[in-house]
Amino acid sequence: MSHDSTIDAKGRRRRAALDWLFHSPLALPLVGLIVVSVLMSFASDNFFTVNNILNVLRQVSVVGILAVGMTFVILTGGIDLSVGAVMALSGTVAAGLMVNMGLPGGVGLAAALLVGTGLGLISGALVAWGRMPAIIVTLAMMGIARGLGLIYSGGYPISGLPGWVSWFGVGRIGIIPVPVIIMVTVYALAWVLLERTAFGRHVYSLGGNETAARLSGVRTRWIKLAVFGISGLTASLAAIVLTGRLMSGQPNAGVGFELDAIAAVVLGGTAIAGGRGLILGTLIGAVLLGILNNGLNLMGINPYMQDVIKGLIILLAIYIGREWR
Repeated sequence: MSHDSTIDAKGRRRRAALDWLFHSPLALPLVGLIVVSVLMSFASDNFFTVNNILNVLRQVSVVGILAVGMTFVILTGGIDLSVGAVMALSGTVAAGLMVNMGLPGGVGLAAALLVGTGLGLISGALVAWGRMPAIIVTLAMMGIARGLGLIYSGGYPISGLPGWVSWFGVGRIGIIPVPVIIMVTVYALAWVLLERTAFGRHVYSLGGNETAARLSGVRTRWIKLAVFGISGLTASLAAIVLTGRLMSGQPNAGVGFELDAIAAVVLGGTAIAGGRGLILGTLIGAVLLGILNNGLNLMGINPYMQDVIKGLIILLAIYIGREWR
């Protein structure tokens, strides 16, 4: 190969890299993750240790799982503000069935999944067939789920769970925390569903242009129903992890978690208007959010100031993403 052709090949690779940087939905989240990680490593000597990295992944697992369902909803152009409350209700129901009614643990966990998925499907039906705005439906569902959880538990945590339940929240397989394994498994399944099935293509088409999707034969109402059902399912999966971590059903758990889930999706490069984004970007966004929380804690930053910093970073991510796209 001649010297000139070698230079041309390098030039093509450089142009391809720049094209990916400016057009791939994963580019900005990855750059942000690298930059924040480097900054945090300078700020704290303990940041780049195995124990701290595993701790970050374990801490982010609950919001990371919630963000999977949120990604499906946002890709269709919707929003789900109820996931934190649905998570709390699912965990409280599971704990109540195991502790107060003495039912087998498997029944309690299955009930949690049914409660979360059922509430998600109700929200989806109201959005799809009731033609109600998703933000209003899920805001109302947030109040309903939170209220039901408090009524069911009498406003108090339900403790006394079987010891094995803690495995879902604090267990390990080797050195890897079980919540991290659950989170990665959920993301892998979501990736297959979005990238390798007709359903995934329909989710993207619905978010890109609902009218065009409907005219091309996509059953848009059923797609909306399904994505809200998935959001409820992931909320209940997150509830199982959180219940295992806390070893109790907490009716007040998950306050503000819906905002963290939305932040993870946005930081991951998914367009808030729908139609564009990758589930792997959401995983990066969730980890980025976890690193921010962990690094700011290691630096001893005031918790109230941490909220300000994270809010500014999210606004910056949205602005940069809009300008580059």
